[in-house]
Amino acid sequence: MNQKIKQLTAEVWTEQLLGQYLLFGLLGKLLYSIPDKALLNQVIEGDLFDEAPFATDNPDVAEGLTLLQQWREQYQQPAKHEEVLIKAQVDYMRLFALTERLPLAPWESFYGNDERLLFQESMLDVRHWYARFGLELVNAHREPDDHIGLELLFMGHLAQLGLKAVEEGNTLNLEQVLAAQRGFLTNHLLKWAPRWCDQMVQHARTDYYRGLALVVRGALLALSQLLQVEAPVAEAARS
Repeated sequence: MNQKIKQLTAEVWTEQLLGQYLLFGLLGKLLYSIPDKALLNQVIEGDLFDEAPFATDNPDVAEGLTLLQQWREQYQQPAKHEEVLIKAQVDYMRLFALTERLPLAPWESFYGNDERLLFQESMLDVRHWYARFGLELVNAHREPDDHIGLELLFMGHLAQLGLKAVEEGNTLNLEQVLAAQRGFLTNHLLKWAPRWCDQMVQHARTDYYRGLALVVRGALLALSQLLQVEAPVAEAARS
């Protein structure tokens, strides 16, 4: 473990890991499926778009939250509620449906080959990471494991394991979790997610998805800085 990271106290790690667990868990849920009224109402009632529990100083996160707050204000207007929700759902289908006309897709392996094939080697490696750290997927083997939402949920899962290690005073387990975060960032998320976020900001038609993309990009950058991981140059998404 890096000497600077070693110097962080248990209290600081608790704050950092709890923030990661909450933020990446929420982002993963919101990006994994079509906007759901029940989940959105829960997020809004909990004021979860007001501030980020992690990466609060990152400018992308701040800008993303501003967009999400603007979207929320429209969503909460009774006269516009259904229209705003439907627009977000349509945006999801337009952005995430796998068609040749679209410039992006939510699966890592989509960007790793010229044929845009899913279920490739990178996805199998992602599946191995999940299994190694006990993340069980509801739809395992029925859909690609390398969806952006699932990869973010995995980062939240690792943060939860790190929290448990801190609570137990288990330095070895904490080091293993942090090493896993660094490894998954380096070998997977940082190779494609920043570029995916750029494309999302460019092509989304709602503040909801533009905001989420900015928060994801900022949170990943903040985590890479915390763990002192040099972000590799993301490959351009194939169009």
